[in-house]
Amino acid sequence: MSTFRFNAVERASNRKAVPALVPDRKVSDFFGENVFNRKAMKKYLSKETFRLLTEAIDNGTPIDREIANHVAAGMRMWALEKGVTHYTHWFQPLTDGTAEKHDAFVEHDGNGGLIEEFSGKLLAQQEPDASSFPNGGLRNTFEARGYSAWDPSSPAFIVDDTLCIPTIFIAYTGEALDYKTPLIRSIEALNKAAKEVCDFFSLEVNKITTFLGWEQEYFLVDEDLYSARPDLSLTGRTLLGHESAKNQQLDDHYFGSIPTRVQEFMKDLEIECYKLGIPVKTRHNEVAPNQFELAPIFEECNLANDHNQLLMSLMKRVAEKHFFRVLLHEKPFMGVNGSGKHCNWSMATDTGINLFSPGKDREDNLLFITFVVNTLMAVYKHNSLLKASIASATNAHRLGANEAPPAIISSFLGTQISEVLDRFENSSIEDAIEMDSKKRLYLGFGQIPEILLDNTDRNRTSPFAFTGNRFEFRALGSSANCGVAMLAVNSAVAYQLQQFKEEVETRCKKGKSKQEAIYEVLKAYIKESKPIRFDGNGYSEEWKQEANKRGLDCETSVPLQYDAYLLPESIRMFEATKVLNEKELHARNEVKWEIYIKKVQIEARVLGDLSMNHITPVVLRYQSSLLDNLTKLKETFSEGEYEDLSTEPRRLVRKIGHHICAVTRMVDDMIEARKKANRIQDLRERAIAYHDTVSPYLNEIREHIDDLELIVDNQIWPLPKYRELLFIR
Repeated sequence: MSTFRFNAVERASNRKAVPALVPDRKVSDFFGENVFNRKAMKKYLSKETFRLLTEAIDNGTPIDREIANHVAAGMRMWALEKGVTHYTHWFQPLTDGTAEKHDAFVEHDGNGGLIEEFSGKLLAQQEPDASSFPNGGLRNTFEARGYSAWDPSSPAFIVDDTLCIPTIFIAYTGEALDYKTPLIRSIEALNKAAKEVCDFFSLEVNKITTFLGWEQEYFLVDEDLYSARPDLSLTGRTLLGHESAKNQQLDDHYFGSIPTRVQEFMKDLEIECYKLGIPVKTRHNEVAPNQFELAPIFEECNLANDHNQLLMSLMKRVAEKHFFRVLLHEKPFMGVNGSGKHCNWSMATDTGINLFSPGKDREDNLLFITFVVNTLMAVYKHNSLLKASIASATNAHRLGANEAPPAIISSFLGTQISEVLDRFENSSIEDAIEMDSKKRLYLGFGQIPEILLDNTDRNRTSPFAFTGNRFEFRALGSSANCGVAMLAVNSAVAYQLQQFKEEVETRCKKGKSKQEAIYEVLKAYIKESKPIRFDGNGYSEEWKQEANKRGLDCETSVPLQYDAYLLPESIRMFEATKVLNEKELHARNEVKWEIYIKKVQIEARVLGDLSMNHITPVVLRYQSSLLDNLTKLKETFSEGEYEDLSTEPRRLVRKIGHHICAVTRMVDDMIEARKKANRIQDLRERAIAYHDTVSPYLNEIREHIDDLELIVDNQIWPLPKYRELLFIR
């Protein structure tokens, strides 16, 4: 075994668990202690400032500069008492990560000294360099100005010695340069559209809240083994490596006993989450070896997304204390499950009604059916857009593999809900609707009021499944920002509800009663959206053929999937909901194509380096030892004996030669393909070229090297193998 690999494996094998620092307090005693939440606000703000701030947060109204000054003073006092020395505007640029610039709480005091200072102006606004982040041409290098602006709905928090203030990030010219800005816009658009639909049912609703409950999957590997794999360090996944003889085929890891080292890491991670107000609840082993999951209690969508972004950076910090590295790549290991981030999405009124929960009576259930059917219509009309929202160079390795859903958007409803919709579609209005003396609306068929919350089975191959009182968007990748998918879902559903309202009102103007109009529109929607409903096996070839017949988007090229953002109906939808304008959409696609190119480019460069500078020299050395063996056999034995004894060594020499020639040739061809693609000026066309002409070499080269791994002496193979990477001791 190579010295470097041997030392890494030995250190990983001998690693002991690092005990978690468990506080001697109940979780409820320290939950949110590092968050400027309402409890802290009440303590550090005046009654009037607290009232005005909470009203602004609850109602989405602007906060004037005077109130911002009072909030900043209270926030500074709270932070200084906790030993904080710096503050930062914490935002989410178009990188799937977060960004921050730290400034100290200091200003000149006018007498040659310094004082701790933090004004409302500094709280409300900073000026990061907008041209240094992905912006799709919205900002040139010489046009650097951009603004980060305080989002009061997501409370500030403390990490180490820094006060982190969640903010949006926009260009000097007003366009969004982040994920939070359009996410907030989409939440407001859905709030407005859903409230107007609720008015049809005479509900006294002031606000519709969108909820998100994410499920974060991830892998852990020992840091020494991680460092011994340049591909893991530079790309987040193994570009080489034959699968282990034992991986996940025995199903013994899923929900199994959590390894001691991992358990201690999880304890520390949960404690840090609780301090930061992240309500994590569930932890368990996932299906693949070294794969785990963490999930919180659901929260308001914007805050939940912030918490997921915070969690991903927190995981990496805590993991290092336990000599682990967290892998958030969607497919870090070939041959075992990849990692996703399921997004459980729902809506509820400020009066406590979950709009996706079957109700206690028939009137409530028509409300339930209205929102379920409109959601199905949104998913049907914009299935290509929803697929584009989860598409990436990394997620492409996961979709359609093992438990990940296929890259064709469909919706699973389960038997009971499907039957209810089918019966609704096939009923007459006289049978379906009746009025009592109190003018309450009823459905006149079936036993819908008796539907239980768990009224569906589960379909793990469904990308967008109804799961009892919410929809679960299962196609998002583990490293992605939830906001990318959520703003697409929110916008599509908001736009659909707008259209529903208009269609109902149009029928009412033509003399239909409100109840008749609602019924007729829903009946038409159920029929129209049928192609998106699929309860079968999403992995089957039959489904791919059927989906194509149904007119669903079956495109598999990630660069081409991004075209869905620029379809006329997508632009119309985003502009009608005021979430993104056409200029912003074009800019975001430029960013997406550029990131795709760079991801594949980096992987190609790393694989070329590994192939020629790590693997080939070792393989040639082993081939040389086989040739030496053949020479010695010839010197030692007679010609007849030599022929018998040298058959296998000669076969291995030829086999190795075949693989080495193939790898060398394909690495050269891959470099040429990359050079040719790089000469293409148009980003979309260049991304397509990388997908079509560069990316295929990654798997082709890997196949040859993985075969060589099974041939070459284990003692000299330079990289830690899957059997060493995938099983934490």
